[in-house]
Amino acid sequence: MNGASKSSSIRSAFSHCVQQVRNYDYHHYLCLLHLPSSMRKAAFALRSFNIETSRAMDVASDPKIGLMRLLWWQDAIDKIHEKKIIEHPTALALSSVILEKKISKIWLKRSVEARISDANRDPNTIPETIKDLEKYAEDTTSTFLYMTLQAGGIQSAAADHAASHIGKASGLLLLLKSLPYHASRTGKLLYMPADVAANHGLLIKQHGIVDVKMDSGESLSNAVFEIASAARMHLRKAQELAVSVPLESLPVLLPAVPVKVMLDSLEKYQFNVFDSRLSQGILGVSPLWFQLKLNWYAWRGKY
Repeated sequence: MNGASKSSSIRSAFSHCVQQVRNYDYHHYLCLLHLPSSMRKAAFALRSFNIETSRAMDVASDPKIGLMRLLWWQDAIDKIHEKKIIEHPTALALSSVILEKKISKIWLKRSVEARISDANRDPNTIPETIKDLEKYAEDTTSTFLYMTLQAGGIQSAAADHAASHIGKASGLLLLLKSLPYHASRTGKLLYMPADVAANHGLLIKQHGIVDVKMDSGESLSNAVFEIASAARMHLRKAQELAVSVPLESLPVLLPAVPVKVMLDSLEKYQFNVFDSRLSQGILGVSPLWFQLKLNWYAWRGKY
């Protein structure tokens, strides 16, 4: 591949990443537009990779095919760091970013390995505790904020700490948002941890199998409220760190805004994740209102 052809392929790969994030992760797409141009390409490539791995199991006709896709990405990360060319648009963009920005391999591996572990989970089991959900959120969501900070050359313990909390809050809420989808596919509340389910009379134990009662009433709303409260606590801790983080990290931490929007929407609809209004617009609010809120935070240099 000559220089001109290679440059054209990489430009096309980045365009693919931007479009993919716009199509499948619109609220983060809007957040990334506020990043400085020096960080934007890396952020879109990373988010595109996240979409590839987060959707692998959902778009596969067979769970084994989804798992094979995740294992392919696990192997692709090693090949990318060995500077091998992989003919896949997201992989090409990611390779360019890793080469230019020296993105840490550990975070990419951790994110895909967390999804592989989740894919391998016995379908008759559920997470044991809310801390298990927080760990999964850290590995699959906070990691992308760490890597975006790294792409911007931002080295700050306070920014990393804030990113950790924002990622955990965002990840917890995404798992709550996914409950109706997984319930429709499997008939189970796959990401309701046993300790929270037990607190609200939703835990079922029979024939050695632990499950969560399918309930769209007050008990489930109370369980959702408990998990949402944990997310709100993480958001509050991240916001308390705002006075300590470097100014250049503020745009990276804007995903705190959709966390706040989602929490407000859940509260508005009494923490009923099955309320169809939560899936309308962007996280339950109109696109215009979301963008106004995001722009307001960005303009004020807050998150």
